[in-house]
Amino acid sequence: MRRFMIAALATACALAIPAHAQDARITVELNKLEASETGSCRAFFLFKNGTEQTFEGFELSIAVLDTDGVINRLLSIDAAPLPVQRTTLKLFEIPEISCDRLSELIVHDIPACKPENADPTDCYGLVDWNSRTDVRLGQ
Repeated sequence: MRRFMIAALATACALAIPAHAQDARITVELNKLEASETGSCRAFFLFKNGTEQTFEGFELSIAVLDTDGVINRLLSIDAAPLPVQRTTLKLFEIPEISCDRLSELIVHDIPACKPENADPTDCYGLVDWNSRTDVRLGQ
């Protein structure tokens, strides 16, 4: 009986949370890679803020791995601001490496994640990673 009561209470709590709050996520998508005139690689990212708050600070620290699996460099990208319930396109240059030499982008830190009019927070739990390219994006 006690297990039944706990299960019923957990179900009631889950149903009481609005659906949009349960799905409130930030999706970071590596959408496209393109060679630049300098021989570097341009990375097109889509940031979809599905939360109920604008982020005035959102910065990623990324390890860039080449096709040999070796870290080529660390890259810091500032994606802010991320408006509430919007998708934002951001373009970043990955210097001194061609797109065909990339294998993976590893997000090893989110040094800045600050909702508007609020204290900085840890965003790792809010973020989903996706790549539409052959280059993997993740943590």
